[in-house]
Amino acid sequence: MKASSLFDLSGKIALVTGCRRGIGRGMAEALASAGADIIGVSASLEQSGSDIEKAVLDYGQKFTGYRCEFGQRESIYEFLDQLNNNNDIPDILVNNAGTIRREPAAWHPDDWWDEVLEVNLTAQFILSREIGKKMVERGSGKIIFTASLLTFQGGINVPGYSASKGGIGQLTKALANEWAGKGVNVNAIAPGYIETDNTMALQKDKDRYKAILERIPADRWGKPEDFAGPIVFLASSASNYVNGEILTVDGGWMGR
Repeated sequence: MKASSLFDLSGKIALVTGCRRGIGRGMAEALASAGADIIGVSASLEQSGSDIEKAVLDYGQKFTGYRCEFGQRESIYEFLDQLNNNNDIPDILVNNAGTIRREPAAWHPDDWWDEVLEVNLTAQFILSREIGKKMVERGSGKIIFTASLLTFQGGINVPGYSASKGGIGQLTKALANEWAGKGVNVNAIAPGYIETDNTMALQKDKDRYKAILERIPADRWGKPEDFAGPIVFLASSASNYVNGEILTVDGGWMGR
């Protein structure tokens, strides 16, 4: 088999949550460029004519968009019902949607904690369980979570986010333990410091931005396009014997 064919996603359907911008959009575009049709899901995704839809269509792939409020359990199940009714059963599930709330732990309110855990962890478990069981029945599938450097580290002023991303790391391993022998690969990507809307507060803090940059061996913050290779690898047959891994894409941060 040619090495290039290992990364070919022609005929596959990839569901990408949080696809409208940032890392999620970069991942969706990369999967489309490798031949996958895209099911895009976001709380604010336009029903038609979105930038991500146009990008996917430019690659010659199909795009189907859905809206879902990941912080509302009812909305998640409504989305899953729509997915089933339309027979949109993905080969690849990218659990990327997430949120962050910044406040020191001593003043971090209950509702922020609940919101972050619901969006970043509980919603992703529900989607993985419901779509994953269909993958298990079929005997094939790829599930990829977006973890974080805070899967490994505690962070500052983001206790809910850190807890949720630590949970994602363990959920990745737990599902891999159950499903690896049933043809379903479950892995995660842990981004480092990436120039997206989620990190805008850090980017605007000149001292913090400088301190972070000085600790990155690659001497730059990451960009959404830096996830093209990792996401295609984990979504393709090239990673068929990779299970329960958390791949850091961080410019060398974790190596320091």
